[in-house]
Amino acid sequence: MNSLWFRTSPLLPPKNQFLGKKTIVITGATSGIGRAMAFLLGDAEAHLVLVGRNEREGERLARRISSNTQNACARFYRTDLSCLAEVQKLASQLKESYERIDILINNAGARFSHFEETSDGIERTFATNHLGHFLLTALLLDRLLQAPAARVITVGSSAHCGINGHPSWMLTRHNYERKLAYGTSKLANLVFAFELARRLSGTTVTSNAIDPGGVATNLGRNNGWIAWFRHLTYYAWKLQLITARRAATHIIDLAQAEEFEGITGQYFHERKVVSSSAASRDLSTARELWSSSIALTGIDSRIGRAWEYMRPSEGP
Repeated sequence: MNSLWFRTSPLLPPKNQFLGKKTIVITGATSGIGRAMAFLLGDAEAHLVLVGRNEREGERLARRISSNTQNACARFYRTDLSCLAEVQKLASQLKESYERIDILINNAGARFSHFEETSDGIERTFATNHLGHFLLTALLLDRLLQAPAARVITVGSSAHCGINGHPSWMLTRHNYERKLAYGTSKLANLVFAFELARRLSGTTVTSNAIDPGGVATNLGRNNGWIAWFRHLTYYAWKLQLITARRAATHIIDLAQAEEFEGITGQYFHERKVVSSSAASRDLSTARELWSSSIALTGIDSRIGRAWEYMRPSEGP
């Protein structure tokens, strides 16, 4: 696994090709909120890095954005975030191409009705929603630190509120339950965002989380039409169902608006700071998750300067 960390591709554009433009990385960019963000950012003076699993849709999206706009240039990178080797390869490609990364939007998310295990032996919901983003952020952190004012935005969910205390982060085949697995992974997203903000305090990088609300996306459709319809009906019944474009607008505001410059360690819904669960702010929970994530991803001092901020906490 670790052998892929520093492997590069000769087919990538040379560094500095997009110098002067902001580099914005969006995971889960081929559908839902991620796709909406990509289109909204198409008019920006930026280079868009679109990450997703659907290669056909991703390549089509990148071509459409690049051909329809004068300012933005989009490239698609096929990556399954649940596979650590693929995340390592992606990070190596991006570091080869870009001197700095200005915005990283950890947006990709999945929910599985039945237990699935990745090739790394990790429960797939946790691997996709948290661990892949933890590893990608760690491997790109040195490029984020090169930006004048970089922002990391992690997309969370109110589902985290149902998880209390010190959770068992990875469910097993014997105790797997869809809502529990998803809620636990969303708690991990928030714990990660807040702990990253604490560790990066005093640097040029901020870290925040956002709840997009009930969005009409394809999340959960891999579990069948019935489960997906129930998801949409639940939010529609509460009059809280919004479009992917509206949710994308709120995330982009947090990523780019001047009013959020320097703000870190917060949880947003729409454009307002909201409260998250006590568990999401618990320091012992954060230390435990951080240590487990490092052990599972296998990162160490070889990631360079970023290790200063990523290494496990000392003390109780």
